[in-house]
Amino acid sequence: MKLVRYNHLDPQIPASFSGMLDRLFSESMSAALKQFTPAVDIAEDEKSYSLHLAVPGVKKSDFKISLVDGKLTVSGERKMEEKREGKTYHGLETQYGSFSRSFFLPEDVLTDQIEASYENGVLILNLPKREKKLAKAIIEVK
Repeated sequence: MKLVRYNHLDPQIPASFSGMLDRLFSESMSAALKQFTPAVDIAEDEKSYSLHLAVPGVKKSDFKISLVDGKLTVSGERKMEEKREGKTYHGLETQYGSFSRSFFLPEDVLTDQIEASYENGVLILNLPKREKKLAKAIIEVK
C-alpha cells in the first residue's frame, strides 16, 4: 500500500502532479524562510500574567529568553532530526527552524521574579505582578 496525500482542493488533479506542486512550493518556501512563529496564549489573573508558547520538539537548551527595557523576547530553534538511512519522508508538515516572539511587558510585572518552565511541548512563562496598593485616605469633616 502506498501512502498518498489527498488533494482536498481539487480531487480531479492527479495526486502525483498535485504532490509535485506541493513539494516544489513547500521546499522553496521552507528553504527561503527556515523560520516559524509559534502560537502563544496569554492569560492574566490577580497575581500574574502567563504566556504559553506552543513549541513542540524544542530542547530546553535551544531556548533564549531575554528582557531588555521592558521587552521580553523568546527565541530559539527547532532542529530537524538527521535523516536516517532507509527513512523516506512522504510528508513534512511540522515546523522547523528558528523562531522569535517579543512582548512589551506591563509596568506592574516583577521582572526579577519571572520564571520559565517547559513541559509537553509548551514553554510557560510566569510573570508575577506587583501588589496593588490602594490609595486610601480618611477625610475629616470640619
